[in-house]
Amino acid sequence: MSSFDSVKLALAAAAPVMAGYVAIGLPCGIMESQIGLNAFMAFLVSVTFYSGAGQFMIDGMWLAGSPIASIIASVSFVNTRQLLYSAGFAPYFAKTKKWLTFLFSATVTDESFGVNLSKFQQGEWTAAQATFVNLFCMFTWGAANAVGALIGDVVDIPTAIASFAMTSIFICLLVSQRFDRTAVVVVLTTMVGVFACKSVGLAGPAILLGAVIGMACGLLFDRASRRVVHRGTPTKGGRA
Repeated sequence: MSSFDSVKLALAAAAPVMAGYVAIGLPCGIMESQIGLNAFMAFLVSVTFYSGAGQFMIDGMWLAGSPIASIIASVSFVNTRQLLYSAGFAPYFAKTKKWLTFLFSATVTDESFGVNLSKFQQGEWTAAQATFVNLFCMFTWGAANAVGALIGDVVDIPTAIASFAMTSIFICLLVSQRFDRTAVVVVLTTMVGVFACKSVGLAGPAILLGAVIGMACGLLFDRASRRVVHRGTPTKGGRA
Protein backbone atom coordinates (compact mmCIF):
# COMPACT_ATOMS: atom_id res chain seq x y z
CA MET A 1 0.00 0.00 0.00
CA SER A 2 1.35 3.43 -0.96
CA SER A 3 1.82 6.25 1.53
CA PHE A 4 -0.92 8.24 -0.21
CA ASP A 5 -3.38 5.36 0.17
CA SER A 6 -2.50 5.07 3.85
CA VAL A 7 -3.20 8.76 4.38
CA LYS A 8 -6.53 8.44 2.50
CA LEU A 9 -7.58 5.56 4.77
CA ALA A 10 -6.60 7.57 7.84
CA LEU A 11 -8.60 10.55 6.60
CA ALA A 12 -11.64 8.35 5.96
CA ALA A 13 -11.38 6.90 9.46
CA ALA A 14 -11.03 10.35 11.01
CA ALA A 15 -13.81 12.02 8.98
CA PRO A 16 -16.73 11.30 11.38
CA VAL A 17 -14.72 12.61 14.33
CA MET A 18 -13.68 15.67 12.34
CA ALA A 19 -17.32 16.45 11.54
CA GLY A 20 -18.21 16.17 15.21
CA TYR A 21 -15.30 18.42 16.16
CA VAL A 22 -16.61 21.16 13.88
CA ALA A 23 -19.98 20.97 15.65
CA ILE A 24 -18.55 21.30 19.16
CA GLY A 25 -15.40 23.27 18.30
CA LEU A 26 -17.34 26.30 17.10
CA PRO A 27 -19.21 26.85 20.40
CA CYS A 28 -16.03 26.11 22.33
CA GLY A 29 -14.27 28.84 20.36
CA ILE A 30 -17.16 31.20 21.02
CA MET A 31 -16.78 30.59 24.75
CA GLU A 32 -13.02 31.11 24.47
CA SER A 33 -13.65 34.50 22.90
CA GLN A 34 -15.80 35.31 25.95
CA ILE A 35 -12.76 34.89 28.22
CA GLY A 36 -10.54 37.05 25.99
CA LEU A 37 -8.87 34.62 23.56
CA ASN A 38 -8.51 35.64 19.93
CA ALA A 39 -8.59 33.19 17.01
CA PHE A 40 -4.84 32.49 17.03
CA MET A 41 -4.79 31.95 20.79
CA ALA A 42 -7.81 29.63 20.56
CA PHE A 43 -6.07 27.60 17.85
CA LEU A 44 -2.81 27.46 19.81
CA VAL A 45 -4.56 26.30 22.98
CA SER A 46 -6.51 23.70 21.04
CA VAL A 47 -3.49 22.05 19.42
CA THR A 48 -1.30 22.13 22.52
CA PHE A 49 -3.75 21.47 25.34
CA TYR A 50 -6.16 19.53 23.06
CA SER A 51 -8.89 18.53 25.48
CA GLY A 52 -12.45 19.36 24.52
CA ALA A 53 -13.86 18.63 27.96
CA GLY A 54 -10.98 20.49 29.59
CA GLN A 55 -11.35 23.55 27.36
CA PHE A 56 -15.09 23.75 27.99
CA MET A 57 -14.38 23.39 31.71
CA ILE A 58 -11.79 26.17 31.67
CA ASP A 59 -14.18 28.52 29.87
CA GLY A 60 -17.11 27.73 32.16
CA MET A 61 -15.15 27.94 35.40
CA TRP A 62 -13.40 31.14 34.30
CA LEU A 63 -16.69 32.81 33.45
CA ALA A 64 -18.06 31.63 36.80
CA GLY A 65 -15.20 33.36 38.59
CA SER A 66 -13.49 30.22 39.92
CA PRO A 67 -9.94 30.59 41.31
CA ILE A 68 -7.05 29.70 38.99
CA ALA A 69 -5.86 26.95 41.33
CA SER A 70 -9.32 25.39 41.31
CA ILE A 71 -9.47 25.46 37.50
CA ILE A 72 -6.04 23.84 37.16
CA ALA A 73 -6.82 21.14 39.72
CA SER A 74 -10.24 20.31 38.26
CA VAL A 75 -9.06 20.14 34.64
CA SER A 76 -6.00 18.09 35.58
CA PHE A 77 -8.20 15.65 37.50
CA VAL A 78 -10.62 15.23 34.60
CA ASN A 79 -7.79 14.65 32.12
CA THR A 80 -6.19 11.86 34.14
CA ARG A 81 -8.33 9.47 32.07
CA GLN A 82 -5.87 9.93 29.21
CA LEU A 83 -3.19 8.15 31.23
CA LEU A 84 -5.10 4.93 30.57
CA TYR A 85 -4.79 5.20 26.80
CA SER A 86 -1.17 4.05 26.73
CA ALA A 87 -2.16 0.69 28.20
CA GLY A 88 -4.57 0.07 25.33
CA PHE A 89 -2.07 1.02 22.61
CA ALA A 90 1.15 -0.33 24.11
CA PRO A 91 1.04 -3.70 22.27
CA TYR A 92 0.60 -1.97 18.90
CA PHE A 93 3.54 0.43 19.41
CA ALA A 94 6.07 -2.02 20.82
CA LYS A 95 8.29 -1.81 17.72
CA THR A 96 7.50 1.78 16.70
CA LYS A 97 10.16 4.48 16.66
CA LYS A 98 10.18 6.64 19.79
CA TRP A 99 9.57 9.94 17.99
CA LEU A 100 6.45 8.55 16.31
CA THR A 101 5.25 7.05 19.59
CA PHE A 102 5.72 10.44 21.25
CA LEU A 103 3.86 12.28 18.49
CA PHE A 104 0.99 9.81 18.66
CA SER A 105 0.80 10.05 22.45
CA ALA A 106 0.80 13.84 22.33
CA THR A 107 -2.09 13.99 19.86
CA VAL A 108 -4.42 11.22 21.02
CA THR A 109 -7.78 12.09 22.52
CA ASP A 110 -11.00 10.31 23.46
CA GLU A 111 -12.52 10.05 20.00
CA SER A 112 -9.35 9.22 18.06
CA PHE A 113 -8.56 6.65 20.75
CA GLY A 114 -11.80 4.83 19.98
CA VAL A 115 -11.28 4.98 16.21
CA ASN A 116 -7.67 3.79 16.31
CA LEU A 117 -8.23 1.04 18.85
CA SER A 118 -11.03 -0.37 16.69
CA LYS A 119 -8.79 -0.24 13.60
CA PHE A 120 -5.89 -1.92 15.39
CA GLN A 121 -8.17 -4.70 16.58
CA GLN A 122 -9.42 -5.26 13.04
CA GLY A 123 -5.81 -5.64 11.85
CA GLU A 124 -3.67 -4.08 9.08
CA TRP A 125 -3.53 -0.69 10.81
CA THR A 126 -0.18 1.00 11.32
CA ALA A 127 1.20 3.42 13.88
CA ALA A 128 1.66 6.01 11.13
CA GLN A 129 -1.99 5.77 10.07
CA ALA A 130 -3.11 6.05 13.69
CA THR A 131 -0.99 9.18 14.10
CA PHE A 132 -2.48 10.70 10.95
CA VAL A 133 -5.94 10.12 12.41
CA ASN A 134 -4.86 12.01 15.52
CA LEU A 135 -3.39 14.88 13.53
CA PHE A 136 -6.42 15.24 11.24
CA CYS A 137 -8.68 15.37 14.28
CA MET A 138 -6.44 17.75 16.23
CA PHE A 139 -6.09 20.33 13.45
CA THR A 140 -9.83 20.17 12.72
CA TRP A 141 -10.50 20.84 16.40
CA GLY A 142 -8.04 23.74 16.41
CA ALA A 143 -9.48 25.26 13.24
CA ALA A 144 -13.06 24.97 14.54
CA ASN A 145 -12.06 26.69 17.78
CA ALA A 146 -10.33 29.47 15.85
CA VAL A 147 -13.40 30.06 13.66
CA GLY A 148 -15.61 29.98 16.74
CA ALA A 149 -13.44 32.64 18.38
CA LEU A 150 -13.83 34.82 15.27
CA ILE A 151 -17.61 34.37 15.35
CA GLY A 152 -17.67 35.18 19.04
CA ASP A 153 -15.88 38.46 18.40
CA VAL A 154 -18.46 39.52 15.80
CA VAL A 155 -21.74 37.96 16.95
CA ASP A 156 -23.02 38.16 20.51
CA ILE A 157 -24.13 34.59 21.28
CA PRO A 158 -25.34 33.78 24.81
CA THR A 159 -22.70 31.80 26.68
CA ALA A 160 -25.30 29.41 28.08
CA ILE A 161 -26.23 28.29 24.57
CA ALA A 162 -22.59 27.73 23.59
CA SER A 163 -21.81 25.82 26.77
CA PHE A 164 -24.73 23.44 26.13
CA ALA A 165 -22.97 22.10 23.03
CA MET A 166 -20.88 19.61 25.00
CA THR A 167 -23.95 18.47 26.93
CA SER A 168 -25.85 17.94 23.69
CA ILE A 169 -23.03 15.78 22.29
CA PHE A 170 -23.19 13.53 25.35
CA ILE A 171 -26.98 13.29 24.96
CA CYS A 172 -26.55 12.19 21.34
CA LEU A 173 -24.01 9.57 22.39
CA LEU A 174 -26.35 8.37 25.11
CA VAL A 175 -29.45 7.88 22.97
CA SER A 176 -27.44 6.01 20.32
CA GLN A 177 -26.37 3.32 22.79
CA ARG A 178 -27.92 -0.11 23.13
CA PHE A 179 -29.96 -0.05 26.34
CA ASP A 180 -30.30 -2.96 28.73
CA ARG A 181 -30.76 -3.17 32.49
CA THR A 182 -27.07 -2.63 33.17
CA ALA A 183 -26.98 0.47 30.96
CA VAL A 184 -29.99 1.92 32.78
CA VAL A 185 -28.27 1.35 36.12
CA VAL A 186 -25.13 3.09 34.85
CA VAL A 187 -27.06 6.10 33.53
CA LEU A 188 -29.19 6.55 36.65
CA THR A 189 -26.37 6.10 39.16
CA THR A 190 -24.13 8.42 37.15
CA MET A 191 -26.80 11.13 37.22
CA VAL A 192 -27.27 10.67 40.95
CA GLY A 193 -23.50 10.70 41.48
CA VAL A 194 -23.01 13.95 39.54
CA PHE A 195 -25.91 15.60 41.37
CA ALA A 196 -24.58 14.45 44.75
CA CYS A 197 -21.06 15.73 44.00
CA LYS A 198 -22.36 19.12 42.94
CA SER A 199 -24.61 19.27 46.00
CA VAL A 200 -21.60 18.94 48.33
CA GLY A 201 -19.52 21.49 46.42
CA LEU A 202 -17.50 19.20 44.12
CA ALA A 203 -18.64 20.86 40.91
CA GLY A 204 -15.26 20.56 39.13
CA PRO A 205 -14.72 16.77 39.29
CA ALA A 206 -18.46 16.00 39.50
CA ILE A 207 -18.69 14.52 35.99
CA LEU A 208 -15.63 12.31 36.42
CA LEU A 209 -16.66 11.12 39.89
CA GLY A 210 -20.22 10.52 38.69
CA ALA A 211 -18.93 8.46 35.76
CA VAL A 212 -16.74 6.36 38.08
CA ILE A 213 -19.69 5.78 40.42
CA GLY A 214 -21.92 4.81 37.48
CA MET A 215 -19.39 2.37 36.03
CA ALA A 216 -18.76 0.79 39.43
CA CYS A 217 -22.48 0.32 40.05
CA GLY A 218 -22.93 -1.06 36.53
CA LEU A 219 -20.14 -3.60 37.02
CA LEU A 220 -21.56 -4.69 40.39
CA PHE A 221 -25.07 -5.00 38.95
CA ASP A 222 -23.83 -6.96 35.93
CA ARG A 223 -21.84 -9.32 38.15
CA ALA A 224 -24.82 -9.84 40.46
CA SER A 225 -27.08 -10.51 37.47
CA ARG A 226 -24.68 -13.10 36.09
CA ARG A 227 -24.59 -14.89 39.45
CA VAL A 228 -28.39 -15.02 39.56
CA VAL A 229 -28.53 -16.43 36.02
CA HIS A 230 -25.78 -18.94 36.83
CA ARG A 231 -27.59 -20.17 39.93
CA GLY A 232 -30.81 -20.55 37.99
CA THR A 233 -29.20 -22.59 35.18
CA PRO A 234 -30.27 -26.27 35.32
CA THR A 235 -27.54 -28.82 36.00
CA LYS A 236 -26.96 -31.90 33.87
CA GLY A 237 -29.29 -33.83 36.14
CA GLY A 238 -32.08 -31.37 35.39
CA ARG A 239 -32.00 -29.52 38.73
CA ALA A 240 -31.31 -25.85 39.14
